[in-house]
Amino acid sequence: MGQTLAITDEAHVRTIRLDRAEVKNALSSELAWGIVGAVEDAQSDDNVWVVALTGTGDAFCAGLDLKGPGEDASPETPQGRILDDIHWVGRFLLTLRQACDKPIVAGINGVAVGAGLSLAMAADIRLVARSARLMAGYPRIGGSPDGGLTFSLSQAIGYEQAMRFLLENRTVQGEEAVRLGLAGEVVDDDALTGRLAEYCQMLCERSPITMRLTKRGLERATRSVDLESHVRYELSNIARAFGSNDGREARQAFLEKRPPVFKGS
Repeated sequence: MGQTLAITDEAHVRTIRLDRAEVKNALSSELAWGIVGAVEDAQSDDNVWVVALTGTGDAFCAGLDLKGPGEDASPETPQGRILDDIHWVGRFLLTLRQACDKPIVAGINGVAVGAGLSLAMAADIRLVARSARLMAGYPRIGGSPDGGLTFSLSQAIGYEQAMRFLLENRTVQGEEAVRLGLAGEVVDDDALTGRLAEYCQMLCERSPITMRLTKRGLERATRSVDLESHVRYELSNIARAFGSNDGREARQAFLEKRPPVFKGS
């Protein structure tokens, strides 16, 4: 985890920084499970009142590393995997939104695509750099949304806007992201790191008990579906999408930098 995450504490704020800048913080198994574990650690530390989540370099997270996830870094035991088979991408929303009752503030410092966008949308509050680019990316590689994105995105921006954003594979930058509701505040690129720290420290002027109870109440009030069942449903959908001939054609076309030819099979 030390090679993929940089974790620092300042007062009552723990900052979790994705640290694979050479691949735009694309998600390997090690990085993804590291994020889950780092949030779980923050949840269990009473000295941590607020969690900040951001990226290193010019990217927040470019999604799944298409070169491969690397060595399996799952902390689950063999029996645990049989009993609970939710892949790490499904755990982003479950861990950040449901299991952790402390405010999580994402500082979207650059590109956030695919599972990287799912990670950002799983946070409770989002600050976005003016030139950051947010995109679902799934249609381009023949996939359907995962990471709880169908839940978190439609909750944030509404059903039709979520459909348009996903199916049009739109790319939006900071100001439009705020206008749509993907983030709550746009910040000049060179000011994001400072503003993220400032905002998190401002939240720490509140009682940690108040913040945790507030998040528990909001999470309960806005959750009209069983999140675990929903992320399992998403994972079954993306497996079907990637396993189709069209899914394979989409990825091949993406790698070959050509338009895909779909046949509906």
